[in-house]
Amino acid sequence: MTQDEIDASEAPLMDHLLELRSRLMKSVLGFAVAFVASFFFSTEIFHYLVKPFEWGTGQNVGLISTKLLGFFLVKLKIAMFGGMFIAFPLIATQIYKFMAPGLYKHERQALFPYLIATPVFFVLGACLVYFFLLPVAIHFFYSLAAGVGTVEGGDKNLVTLMPDVEAYLDFVMMLILAFGLAFQLPVVLTLMGQIGLITAQQLKSGRRFAIVGVCAVAAVITPPDPISMLSMAVPLGMLYEMAVFAVGFLEKRRAAAAAAKESESKDIKPV
Repeated sequence: MTQDEIDASEAPLMDHLLELRSRLMKSVLGFAVAFVASFFFSTEIFHYLVKPFEWGTGQNVGLISTKLLGFFLVKLKIAMFGGMFIAFPLIATQIYKFMAPGLYKHERQALFPYLIATPVFFVLGACLVYFFLLPVAIHFFYSLAAGVGTVEGGDKNLVTLMPDVEAYLDFVMMLILAFGLAFQLPVVLTLMGQIGLITAQQLKSGRRFAIVGVCAVAAVITPPDPISMLSMAVPLGMLYEMAVFAVGFLEKRRAAAAAAKESESKDIKPV
């Protein structure tokens, strides 16, 4: 390789590195702004996160903090989680813009819908946790404690749950993150079908194994009660079936496009 060829190859590489740095700086700046905003409103956000706790117990039960910096750490965790959630569209957009010049037009058009579907399905999983799973799980745990009975000769409960605020927030964030990621199942499977790694027939053949895997994941991630397990297993099973339909639809559309292209080539008569 001559010196001219080396110099010619260095320029595009430097352009890519400069663009990568620009995309990273924008992503970090967006996360920093979202982090600061989430920290500023972290107390208000925490009030919303406590609502499922109140719905599950049916009363205004307070949380405790066993650490001097307990609630400050809670505010930091809320800011971190909120910053990532708010800044995700910007970060995903920067990744897409960095990759787009190296993709064909049809590849860019195929990838763009997944950037929209990813946060949508994450929000659906988070809503399921917030409005259904958390109240049910908290009611279940409090019912277990109340079922122990009261102190002999009195009306005070023998076991009184006093959840720690940091532990409660970790529990909430773990469930939201787990369900949000689990609800990416149709996005991942459809993307794999889009690029030809799997087919609808393979998904149909592996349905029984998928059901076992979904139940196993639900049993590990959710609290140890059947309602919580079903609240994750049933939606994931439905999302799997949605992915089967979506991959089948993509295959039919791809086959129709190939047939139309072949028909056009046959209609062209040599001069």
